[in-house]
Amino acid sequence: MLFNTFEFLVFFTVVVALYYTFAFRFRWVLLLVASYYFYMAWEPAYIILIIISTLIDYFAGLKMDQVTEKTKRRKYLILSIVTNLALLFTFKYYNFFAGTINRLFGHCLISYTLPESGLLLPIGISFYTFQTMAYSFDIYRGEIRHEKHLGIYALYVAYFPQLVAGPIERAGNLIKQLKVKHEFDYYRVTGGLKLMLWGMFKKVVIADRLALFVDKVYADPTGYKGISLIIATVFFAFQIYCDFSGYSDIAIGAAEVMGVRLMQNFRRPYHAQSIGEFWKRWHISLSTWFRDYFYISIGGNRVPVMRWHFNIFITFLVSGLWHGASWTFVVWGALHGFYMIFANLTKNIREKIVSILGLIKFPNIMRFLRVCTTFLLVCFAWIFFRANTFSDAKYIVANLFSGIPDVFSKLNDSGFIKEFVYFGQSGREFNIAVIAIILLEIVHLIQCRGSIREMISRKPLWIRWSIYVIAVLVIMNFGITEKIPFIYFQF
Repeated sequence: MLFNTFEFLVFFTVVVALYYTFAFRFRWVLLLVASYYFYMAWEPAYIILIIISTLIDYFAGLKMDQVTEKTKRRKYLILSIVTNLALLFTFKYYNFFAGTINRLFGHCLISYTLPESGLLLPIGISFYTFQTMAYSFDIYRGEIRHEKHLGIYALYVAYFPQLVAGPIERAGNLIKQLKVKHEFDYYRVTGGLKLMLWGMFKKVVIADRLALFVDKVYADPTGYKGISLIIATVFFAFQIYCDFSGYSDIAIGAAEVMGVRLMQNFRRPYHAQSIGEFWKRWHISLSTWFRDYFYISIGGNRVPVMRWHFNIFITFLVSGLWHGASWTFVVWGALHGFYMIFANLTKNIREKIVSILGLIKFPNIMRFLRVCTTFLLVCFAWIFFRANTFSDAKYIVANLFSGIPDVFSKLNDSGFIKEFVYFGQSGREFNIAVIAIILLEIVHLIQCRGSIREMISRKPLWIRWSIYVIAVLVIMNFGITEKIPFIYFQF
């Protein structure tokens, strides 16, 4: 069930209405049943995987809470980690590793090949397995106690707003909120609906429209060069941001309607002045997960410099693999790891250059240059993230700047513009896409000064409702009506 469908609108309306009608002691049952139904709308059989993960981690948490000896606690933590990673490997990574091993066998002239599994990738498996592992880690470290109520814990794992694409919540934040009686509050409910509306705008008006251009080029990149590849790549940067942050906004807003505050997942990432800052603004729930449960566990920065850089690189490498079972994702993660290490190694040199050139006297110019540089680096890495194959990615990188001088001589050629700038779409579609991106950035600049939702709430009634009506009309008239799944559902 997609957020951007009429089915979800009906489902959500019914769930919220029942939620505030039911007695408090039955609300967790309603939400758990609704969450399981929400997930089973995709593939009913795969609900068993969520139940298995839930029961194993519930049992592991129970046992860790009952013993104090670290060795015994560790074996239950290992049980949790191995179970969840086994699920991930079986359904997400087996074919990738089997294919890699088979190619290796072929190079070694070994005739044996590993069979493909034929299993479909369960939607959201990377998210809910990481959420349950976070629970086990937190109990092992003594940061939280085991949740005795199995139903509440099962709801924590399967809570439908953030089940399939995050934010990846921590038990310490979500479980306690699921145990609190939330009364209907007009301002909180309308605040959540506003955020859902903004998320829907980002998804259907911006992301899905940009997909019309991006998909055309990346489906067959060898038919394009230079400016076409650049436009498609920049458009993808905004597409994936609006697609994923749009989902997060809808998820956070939906939870807020029911009184639950989920963690912020995006904070204007393309305004970051460094790759390190980018990862503090992009998919925050995942980046903090890797920081807290992987990076710190292997030593973090409390080790010699060479080992520190290794820890950074391996963390980003694993993060890339988390996103997808393909070498393109591994390269994407490796690039971000390289960016971070290179920034650390050249920090003093870059500061000296800035000082010598006197750019320190122009902080606004420096900020602009840093933002632009970071955005270009991120866009370059997105090539590997979006490319269907490693060969496609190599072609795009090799031809990214080819033929650009010739473009200026063809600006009056309507055929060239339609094929290699509009990619077969109309000029109207292209203009809407560009205007939507500009509007997005205007909103981001306003957000730097504070919450737009709060700003709107302080306006007179007629202004508030004018904004809401205009937003709905824009979505209805300029949104893509085709049901396009969210990009991160494949992870």
